[in-house]
Amino acid sequence: MAKILTIASQKGGVGKSTTCVNLGIGLARKGKKVLLIDADAQGSMTACLGIAEPDELDITLVTLMEKIVNDEPWEMNEGILHHEEGVDFLPANIELAGLETTLVNVMSRETILRQYTEKIRESYDFILIDTMPSLGMVTINALVAADSVLIPVESAYLSVKGLQQLVKTIGRVHRHLNGNLKIEGILLTKVDRRTNYAKDISEKLRNAYGERIHIFENCIPLSIKAAETSAEGKSIFIHAPNGIVAEGYEALTREVLADEQPKCR
Repeated sequence: MAKILTIASQKGGVGKSTTCVNLGIGLARKGKKVLLIDADAQGSMTACLGIAEPDELDITLVTLMEKIVNDEPWEMNEGILHHEEGVDFLPANIELAGLETTLVNVMSRETILRQYTEKIRESYDFILIDTMPSLGMVTINALVAADSVLIPVESAYLSVKGLQQLVKTIGRVHRHLNGNLKIEGILLTKVDRRTNYAKDISEKLRNAYGERIHIFENCIPLSIKAAETSAEGKSIFIHAPNGIVAEGYEALTREVLADEQPKCR
């Protein structure tokens, strides 16, 4: 049974899609079978995996969710594409934005994505879900479907300050819709190691949340190489394998896998 990990942040530009792709491929490099699900209408994760025109795809996440809403049959591998670096992925495009409105009037609207993942999770070790920079109905679906949430936070004051609403939303989902949901951890991204400002932000984050939420030991450094991977359609492990960002995502992969190991009693 796959572990389902949702990558969520209410703020855009913090590296959600980059983290989803590179963590997913990092896990695949460790021998894990991984499915990435793009739950963002911008299709950023889909683009990062080499699909230049996501809006031209015939089958996306919307297709599957609409079939579930309408009680129509669907195939296990329907719409799933394969990336050359060893991960499967279910793409998304702008049609997902329209689904937000449709779901308002659907029975059990928060559980549509979970109905999909519960059927497919036996085929994978990890399922990673990339989300919109909002707390709308599709993002709520991604939280309800998940076992845990990884929160990327840019090393900036406003990004850290905005965490409070997301943490509250995760708490409400845990209490009312998904009692198994937990926070995997907070990942600091775009960290400029040369500045004291980045160190101050990290310290503020740990003081505010460190006692009740895991904060990953390793951060993702600020680097143009991470942005370049989106245009290349490849992971950081191929684009800049010896760089500091590849080192950061390799460390994150090890931390996520370490959390899965059985603990000694």
